[in-house]
Amino acid sequence: MNRGRKFAGLVLSAMLFGSVAGGTMLGVNALSAQYRSEVLGQANANKGTTLFGEDAANKETEKNSAQQLNSSSANTRSEASGSVSEIAKNAMSEVVSITNTIRYQQYGYSIFGQSGEQEAAASGSGVIIGKNDSELLIVTNNHVVEDSTALSVQFVDGKSYDAEIKGTDSDVDLAVIAIPLSAISQDTLNSISFAKYGDSDSVSVGDQVVAIGNALGYGQSVTTGIISAKNRDISTEGGTESGLLQTDAAINPGNSGGALLNMNGELIGINVAKYSDTTVEGMGYSIPSKKVKEIVEGLSKRTTRAKVSQEEKGYIGIQGKTVDSSISEAYNMPQGIYIFKLLTGEGIDNSALQEKDIITKFDGQSVASLEELSGLLSRYKAGEKVEVTVQRLSGKGEYEEKTVSVTLGKNNQSETRG
Repeated sequence: MNRGRKFAGLVLSAMLFGSVAGGTMLGVNALSAQYRSEVLGQANANKGTTLFGEDAANKETEKNSAQQLNSSSANTRSEASGSVSEIAKNAMSEVVSITNTIRYQQYGYSIFGQSGEQEAAASGSGVIIGKNDSELLIVTNNHVVEDSTALSVQFVDGKSYDAEIKGTDSDVDLAVIAIPLSAISQDTLNSISFAKYGDSDSVSVGDQVVAIGNALGYGQSVTTGIISAKNRDISTEGGTESGLLQTDAAINPGNSGGALLNMNGELIGINVAKYSDTTVEGMGYSIPSKKVKEIVEGLSKRTTRAKVSQEEKGYIGIQGKTVDSSISEAYNMPQGIYIFKLLTGEGIDNSALQEKDIITKFDGQSVASLEELSGLLSRYKAGEKVEVTVQRLSGKGEYEEKTVSVTLGKNNQSETRG
């Protein structure tokens, strides 16, 4: 009997302990559920405004939130821009290679006797910007086409065609050249496309860019980098070029006149120069598309002029000297062509010009040297009447801009270049 009572007591004690323990666990679970509902529920409600907390227990949640944010950002970039390879593939049909044959005077002696006039080929790039009723129009740098005796343009399909200069502006180093549509095969026309202008003003420092051009004359190549700076002014042999985009994308000889594109494949600049120095790396420059568009619209409306024969060539009748950037700075004179003597010739009427005038434009096109003026004159015939813009000293000793008319004539005396 005693053993029975003890056994019953043990059973009752066990049952009581189980009930108490079960109730305790239920209470803990209930409190835990309430905590999750109130505390973690509130944390979830705040999710998105606070991504990273201080509690070490939330590290995994923070990690997941960070991965989700980065993924979202990556998707946005992918939707807003293309890859470099996609941009290059689409833009190759907009960019051309230009070969400029120039004639120059070589002095001295060789094994063949006294050296004389020689020809050489220079390479550059261009961008197809559109067409008119009869011509395909291409923008490039003025220095790519100046002093040319012949211009050849190669398109993406590998075919080449002769081109003529339509208009130039040496002040901003831009030129438009043209090819008759009738001279271009239908296969080539089907293979090319026109560049789309982008907004160069909206470009930010750090934005990725793509440069395409005929580097070193080897054919089209692609480089990429970022916009390093905006509104840069640089000094070149021809003077100062202002308001340029600076990029660390590789721009090498032959790239001049080529395209600088944003990550939407839009033209934001025409590549113009590379800062060349043994201590400097990754400083290339491009003319912003906003300026390019303004200048090109005017040049595209000009009459395309082919070279005329030596017998037909018109002359302005001057002896002059180039006022380059160093002379301009030293003597406080405008850059251009200083007239120190007026010449006569058959049919020449240059009476509206004066000695000491400095010619800055010929037929509305900027000129900065005697070589540039001679290059333009090679496309004008004797007897043509053209407007010439000069800087003329006033009675107060200040230069004033004047535009006068000159009738070109035949050359009876050689124009002096020195």
